[in-house]
Amino acid sequence: MAGGLVTGFAPAFWAALAAKMLASAAVVVLASYAVERAGSLAGAMIATLPLSAGPAYVFLALDHPPDFLRDSAVASLPAIAATALFILAYAALARRHGLAVSVGAALAVWLAAASLLRAGVTGLATSAAAAALVILGCIAAARPLREAAAVPARGGRGRDVAMRAGIVMLLVAAVVVAGRVAGPGLAGLLAFAPVVMVSLAVILHPRLGGPASATVLVLSLPGLLGFVAALAALALTVERLGPVFGLSLALLINASWNGTVLLIGRPPRSPVETRP
Repeated sequence: MAGGLVTGFAPAFWAALAAKMLASAAVVVLASYAVERAGSLAGAMIATLPLSAGPAYVFLALDHPPDFLRDSAVASLPAIAATALFILAYAALARRHGLAVSVGAALAVWLAAASLLRAGVTGLATSAAAAALVILGCIAAARPLREAAAVPARGGRGRDVAMRAGIVMLLVAAVVVAGRVAGPGLAGLLAFAPVVMVSLAVILHPRLGGPASATVLVLSLPGLLGFVAALAALALTVERLGPVFGLSLALLINASWNGTVLLIGRPPRSPVETRP
C-alpha cells in the first residue's frame, strides 16, 4: 500500500519535495549560523524569510490554476497565526524544560490552533485580520521572555552543519508527504507548518540552551507579520495579474518587512575606539 502510494507520485512532486528540503535546510543552517555570529535578531529574520514556503508555492503555481493558489494563500493564514502561538508556548516552556517537552507541547498548541482557526475563520480579510491580531497578541505576551540568556559563542564544525541540514530535510520530507497524502485541501496550511521553527529549536536548544533558543524564536514573531502581508497580497493579485507577479510581490513584501525590522531592531553600534 505504502509502496504503491509512493510510486504514484508524479516526478514534479519529487522535484518540489527536493527543492523544499534543500531550501529549508539552507535557511535553517543560515539562521543558526547568523544567531551564533550576527546575533539573535539576524537569525530570527532569516528564519522568517519565505525560503522554505516559497518553493512549495512555486510548485503549486506550476501544477494548479491561480484560484487554487489564492485559496492556498488564504488557507496559510491560520497556520501563520498558529505558528505565533507555537513560538509563545515553546518560549514559555524552554526556559525551564528540555527540548522534547518544549517542542512537543508547542506542536500540540500549533495543531490545535491551526485546526480551530481553519475551521472558524474564513475569507481573506477575516483570516488576515485574525492572524495579525494573534501575532500582535503573542508579541505582547512574549515581551518578558525576550529578556532571556544571551546567545553564547560557539565554534562551528562541518559535522554540525551536516546534522542541521539532515534534521531539517527529514522534517520537511515528513510534512510534505503527509500533506500530499492528506489531499490538496491542506496544501496551504502545511506549506506554513512550523518546520523551520521546530528545526531551529532542535538545533539551538541543546547547543545554546533553552533560554537563548527561546529568545531567537520570540524575536522572529514580528517577521510573521510580513508573512501575513505577503500572503494577503498574493491572494489579492494572483488571479488578476498572474502567479509570477503575485509571487514576486509577496517575496518583495516579506523581504522588505524583515529588512526593516532588522534595521529598526539592531542595537546601536558602540563608538570605535581611536588608537593613540
